[in-house]
Parts: sequence; C-alpha cells; structure tokens
Amino acid sequence: MKNFITRNLFSGKHERGYSALDILKFIGPGLLVTVGFIDPGNWAANVAAGATFGYSLLWMVTLGTIMLIFLQHNAAHLGIATGYCISESATLYLKPWVSRLVLSTAIFATVATVFAELLGGAIALNLLFNLPISLGVILVAAFSLWLLISNSYRKLERWIIGFVSLIGISFIFEMSLIAVDWPHAATSMVLPRFPANSLLIIMSVLGAVVMPHNLFLHSEIIQSRQWNLKDESIMNRQLKYEFTDTLLSMGIGWAINSSMIILAAATFFARHIEVTELGQAQQMLTPLLGKGASLIFAVALLLAGVASSVTAGMAGGSIFAGMFNEPYNVEDRHSKVGVIVVFILATIAVLLTGNPFQGLVYSQMLLSVQLPITIFLQIYLTSSQKIMGKYANSLGDKITLITIGLIVSALNIALLWNTIAPN
Repeated sequence: MKNFITRNLFSGKHERGYSALDILKFIGPGLLVTVGFIDPGNWAANVAAGATFGYSLLWMVTLGTIMLIFLQHNAAHLGIATGYCISESATLYLKPWVSRLVLSTAIFATVATVFAELLGGAIALNLLFNLPISLGVILVAAFSLWLLISNSYRKLERWIIGFVSLIGISFIFEMSLIAVDWPHAATSMVLPRFPANSLLIIMSVLGAVVMPHNLFLHSEIIQSRQWNLKDESIMNRQLKYEFTDTLLSMGIGWAINSSMIILAAATFFARHIEVTELGQAQQMLTPLLGKGASLIFAVALLLAGVASSVTAGMAGGSIFAGMFNEPYNVEDRHSKVGVIVVFILATIAVLLTGNPFQGLVYSQMLLSVQLPITIFLQIYLTSSQKIMGKYANSLGDKITLITIGLIVSALNIALLWNTIAPN
C-alpha cells in the first residue's frame, strides 16, 4: 500500500492506552475538509438565508452537516482501509477509459471550485483595499499557490487550522455584538420550516454543502495519519480516531455556518434589510455594528477564500496524481502539475469572464453536474469487498449512503434546472 505519509508509531502487536493528547494528534485532516464547508459560496448562501428568512432555515445547516459527516467519513474510510485515495482507486479498479473520463470531470469541477474561491478572496480584497477584482484574483491565486508549493503538508495543515481558528474567532466576536433570540435559533436548528419562496435558498445551501473535491481530498489527506496498516487493532482505532476528527471538524463547520445565518438574521432580517451580495452585507454592517465588525467580516472572508483555494488546489493535485496511480506529494511532478494547472485555468477563467459573478453561477452549474458522479463513484469503491475487504460498506451503510447521495444529487439537479430554466 502506498501512503501519503507513513508514521510507524507502533511495532508488533503491542497496545497501550490512548490519552486525549493522542486523539488531538489525529485532529487535522477533517479541518482541511471543513474549509470547503465554509468557503465564500457558503457565505453568500448563508447570508441570503438569514437576511431573507431570519432563523427559520438554520435546520438546513444541521441536516447538511449530518449528510456531510456520513459522506466524508466514508471517503476517509477508503483512504485508511486501502492506503489509496479515490483517484488512485478509480485508476486501479475501473477500466482505463472510464477512470480517465470520470477523473477528468473531477479536475474540471475542481477548477470551477477554485474559480469560486479565488473570486471570494478577491471580493474580500476589494472590500478591504478597494482593489479591482481582477488584481485581487491574481494576488489570492499567487499567495495560495505559494502556500501549496513552498510548504510541507504538516506546515500547510497548521496554516489551515490557523485560518479556521481565526474565522471562528471572528464570528464569535461578531456574535458578541448582536442580540440573538437564542430560543428561536435553537428551535430552528432542529425543526424544519419551509417559508414561502424559500425553496431556492434551501436547495442552494444543502446542495452546496457536499463538494466533489472535498471527497477526493479527505481520502488523500487522511493518510497523513497512517500508522500501521498491518495491525488490525491499530486500524480499528485509526478508524475511530478518524470519525472523531471528522465529527469535530464538521461540528466546527456547522457552528460557523450557523453563525453566519444568525448574524444575518439578527442584523439584516430584524431590520427588514434585503441583502443579495457579500459586499453589500459587509458595507451594511458598518452602520449597524460599527466599522470593526465590517472589517472583521471582510478579513474572515479573505481567510476563507485563501484557505479554500489552498485545499481545492491540493485536491486538484491529488486527483491529477491519482490518474498516474501516484499519491499526492507536491514535490513530485504530477502532483505539482495538477496544482499549478488547476490554479492557472481557474485564474484565466476569472480574468476572461466579462461578468465574474455570472461566471460564478456557471461554475456552480458544473459542480452540480459532476457531484453525483463523484458520490456514486465513492459509494461503488467503498462497497466493493475486492477493494475494501472486511471494511467494505455494510448493507445499512449502502442504504444510508445511497439515500444521501440521491438527496444531494436531486438538490443539485433541481438547483441546476432552476438556474438554466427560463424564468
């Protein structure tokens, strides 16, 4: 088995107890995936949800997070049980023409994702320094690419954890400035409501929670915690630790996304202010909560744009390297080429798009088309006893995953239809 990073912390069959510190050492891969869950696209959908419908749609963040936990855990399960990511597994176990076709669509979907992330970072730079969007995109792309090329995975993981921490702190600060109806908010987190004309936003938020590149990414980076794949007891503990990492990380993503809706509900909805763009939201926070709040909002958006660009670029490198049956390693040629190509194509796409915001719509359309392909590829791989052995999905797992896959796919297809259908 080929591993991204192998850590032989154990030898033979010897076992020992595990402390909280041991568990903390495993935390990290899930947080890199969480970045894709709090990217600029989610910001836009969450602000629109809170500003338009108040607390009523908080439940969709809870539901989306639950579905995401199942899918991301399943993707990580593949990496742990086989030592291969989704891309490598597709290359090994599918017919060559099928794997190339499927993985090529995943590459283009990753380009579309980086397009959106770079645009979000550029919007933040425009809000902070009044830089043109085109210049902002180049700066965000250059900085994100530098982070990827010049840092080892371990250093990059620390960067991303730092970014996620700062984003979380930013929203804690924002929440401290507003009066929240916590009983209403808490009820709305678990009680589904469907206000009039809310279906489009519900589809946008739930459909955008699961992203193709994050599934590829998680199956790859979880191998940074590979210890001893020959020892069954250690494998089982690793699977449990992975689930802890995924559960904790997705919980952080849930909290940040919920905070976005709560912030918009308590500021904009409470004052009957309609918000349709992130820039508009930041500008309106100044008279409502002060200049400090609007500045923190823009800085957090910039961090989200950079961090999500980095993880999406890493996913692109992993997918491309997997097409050559290689694990991700940015120092290797195929991984590096995949990363650079994804960033170049995404940057060029933004610069050539006359209306970047219209381009954002088309990028989400591409994701809507590709996502079902990745989900059901993953389910096929993790359900195969030939590939997974004794760790293959049980019947209950298959039913759950297929149901979630159908729901997510239906939401994305419905959103795609709503986008392209004549008004």
